[in-house]
Amino acid sequence: MLKGKTALVTGSTSGIGLGIAEAFAKEGANIVLNGLGRADEIETLRAKLAKEYKVLVRYDGADMTRPNTIESMMRKAIAEFGAVDILVNNAGIQHVAPIDEFPVEKWNAIIAINLVASFHTIRLVLPAMKKRKWGRVINIASAHALVASPFKSAYVAAKHGVAGLTKTVALEVAEQGITVNAICPGYVLTPLVKNQIPDTAKARGITEEQVVKDVLLAAQPTKKFVTVDQVAAIARFLASDDAASITGALLSVDGGWTAQ
Repeated sequence: MLKGKTALVTGSTSGIGLGIAEAFAKEGANIVLNGLGRADEIETLRAKLAKEYKVLVRYDGADMTRPNTIESMMRKAIAEFGAVDILVNNAGIQHVAPIDEFPVEKWNAIIAINLVASFHTIRLVLPAMKKRKWGRVINIASAHALVASPFKSAYVAAKHGVAGLTKTVALEVAEQGITVNAICPGYVLTPLVKNQIPDTAKARGITEEQVVKDVLLAAQPTKKFVTVDQVAAIARFLASDDAASITGALLSVDGGWTAQ
């Protein structure tokens, strides 16, 4: 389905990003990975994807808080492949604390990685997409792009910003064969979610077990975590020609959370 296309997925060395990158590789797309991790482990992952799916797989360790490294990553990918046909903005970090105790440096980093980085990747990817008259921008937002939770001021603010960015860019490129959508998952048991459990327990004065039962899954009527494969399947569909009329959409995958 995606043979000959190139997909760049930020934050794709683990979790949701890796699941999406693998889903696209299965469909024949060349892949540009980005994210954190040990160099040897990332190289093993890169080589495994390339061998298993017989596609080109590159890795770029661009720091998503720094516009100059983002520009370098995009420039190299476009120079090699001619365009980034599918852009997935997935990189994200989280910190949980009351706003009057929220570290300023954490606020700045969360806004930079979760929101500002998407502005830079989108502005840099669109010219080549416009030339080809085809493109897919998929922003991994969150249920927190639609609703708020206490102690997550920076993350909620950033994800609400991603929702607005998604809608705006979708309108700007609607006649040029490019779609722009956001997937809004509920809680997926990724490293990002696992790492916030101790902070949430501290902020609320409860145990980590209570965080999972009474905070995380309490928000989702299904009482189940969303899976990486479920999010990746939606991303794969949005990249297909069957989804050409879906643009500017915020697609909830949250076990019913935002239906309440």
